Amino acid sequence: MTTYVANWNYPTQVRVGGGRIKELADACRQLGMTAPLLVTDPGLAALPMVPAIVASCREQGLALAVFSAIKGNPTGENVAAGVDAFRNGGHDGVVALGGGSALDAGKAIALMVGQDRPLWDFEDVGDNWSRVREEGMAPIVAVPTTAGTGSEVGRASVITDQANHIKRIIFHPRMLPAIVILDPELTVGLPGKITAATGMDALSHNLEAFCAPGYHPMAEGIALEGIRLIHTYLPRAVRDGSDLEARCQMLVASSMGATAFQRGLGAMHALAHPMGALYDAHHGLLNAILMPYVLKANEKAITPAIERLSRYLGLEHGGFGGFLDWVLTLRAELGIPSSLGEIGIELDRAAQIGAMAAVDPSAGGNPIPFTAAQYEQLCRKAITGSL
Repeated sequence: MTTYVANWNYPTQVRVGGGRIKELADACRQLGMTAPLLVTDPGLAALPMVPAIVASCREQGLALAVFSAIKGNPTGENVAAGVDAFRNGGHDGVVALGGGSALDAGKAIALMVGQDRPLWDFEDVGDNWSRVREEGMAPIVAVPTTAGTGSEVGRASVITDQANHIKRIIFHPRMLPAIVILDPELTVGLPGKITAATGMDALSHNLEAFCAPGYHPMAEGIALEGIRLIHTYLPRAVRDGSDLEARCQMLVASSMGATAFQRGLGAMHALAHPMGALYDAHHGLLNAILMPYVLKANEKAITPAIERLSRYLGLEHGGFGGFLDWVLTLRAELGIPSSLGEIGIELDRAAQIGAMAAVDPSAGGNPIPFTAAQYEQLCRKAITGSL
């Protein structure tokens, strides 16, 4: 595993390698933190990992405390509670540790501790980000424990507005964590089903970025290699959770996806966001189920790109059909349901989901501009399993 130990400065400071969580206190001090607030989820907080990290940081002189009152799809109320915990505890920085929910919540808390406007004033619409009082933002160290969202290298958080049943993207350039620790040892205990769903989320990020029509050759190249890593290592990580090489490469592929999707996302995310808000469903699982239906809907526009991707992956059967078959085979191998109906998404809300998807920010990156009615039909196909 010494091959997989490195320090990068792209798109931020990244420390990669097994056991590097031991450097967390040093990373905090580098950013001027003496009393960070560790933001994580309740499930992780109950495992031995978090108390061990807390003890290590305290032994090294940090007055670190834990905040874990966040949902799987974090809400504005969760962020507000975290801001209260930050202020009441006299904290001076945030350590966001966990999956996408903890990372997104931690980043939003770090943004909001110095603001006097409501959270939704910073939604990623127009130049709303310019309203932020940058001097009030807290520094962030991000430590992902799943290989999925890549939020550790993102400049935004996806937060659920419960009052309006919608997911909103909160954005500011300085929400990008200053230091990231990618330690595969932290992901070893992740159950196979969660490894699969989060890994497919990483695939959706890389794949939608690769297919997005915008001109961004750098992001396109990153996405291409990210997909190759997932093609090689996701099945291994699911089969054997102790495979550190596979775990490390999946963490990297996850970060690559979130780096690449500045080129754009698409219909997978445009549909997954409203479904997550309405049903509180797992984001990665939604993307995994939606993937082949969206690929098929975009076939006319993305076939040349998918043909290149198939050649790069060395698939036995190339072209669009061969790639779609690989996605379907991978989903079956990982135990991903084949339709949204199997996880409780209902046809009677398809029109509402379609309307929400059409105005979701991710829709702007889809290779084909779909109307609300087309999103509704796509949703219906994914619910009933009509590929």
